[in-house]
Amino acid sequence: MVHTSLIPWLDPETIISAAGPWALVVVCAIVFAETGLLVGFLLPGDTLLVISGLLTNTSLVFGVDIWWVCLAIGFAAFLGGEVGYLIGHKFGPSVFERKESGLFSVKNVERTNAFFERFGALAIILARFVPIVRTFAPVAAGVGHMNYRKYTLYNLIGAFIWGVGLTYFGYLIGYIPPVAEFVQEYIDVILLGAVVITLIPTLWHYFQSMRKAKKAAAAGEDVVTDHDEAQHLVLDPEVFERGPEER
Repeated sequence: MVHTSLIPWLDPETIISAAGPWALVVVCAIVFAETGLLVGFLLPGDTLLVISGLLTNTSLVFGVDIWWVCLAIGFAAFLGGEVGYLIGHKFGPSVFERKESGLFSVKNVERTNAFFERFGALAIILARFVPIVRTFAPVAAGVGHMNYRKYTLYNLIGAFIWGVGLTYFGYLIGYIPPVAEFVQEYIDVILLGAVVITLIPTLWHYFQSMRKAKKAAAAGEDVVTDHDEAQHLVLDPEVFERGPEER
């Protein structure tokens, strides 16, 4: 295997020797945080899963078979969704009572609510493929007291399709000879590219949100979501009962 040596510390062999059996745990922790914590939207998602599957094929980066990788990531996605729901269910609208910042924006909640209004309960599954929305959807469902059994079923389906599906898709890409050869030869460049691709949009969104919040505060606008405003962000339970075509 020939490496460009641009960033040796991103070489899979280096990662394995440094993280050992914890490499997969780190990936699962990122997946869990993105789907279970309100700040998780700052973390990489789709690209991370595809790259994880691809490297499992070409470098066995985690040291285990692809099915164990898929199951671990799928479970982390499911568990994150469950925790997000429970956070919303336990704390209710108070989850949204906070100051606008790069980590929280009412617009993100409103965007998620609009997603539910459009797709109904299916939003739990579809949101997995929409950055930011997949972070806020479980919490919004919990705050709105969506039926827990129904939520868990949809969360399981979504976690499987997204977590397992994208990871295995990346694994299958490794069977394309030109792709596999390119990955083996330029693995560090690919990893650097993956970091850049996921980091730039994340940082852009974070700093844009932070800049808007500071600008609004400087203009004397209300940048704190109070109790009454938080109540208006709670979805009506009937939203979770209808299909995508019902209005």
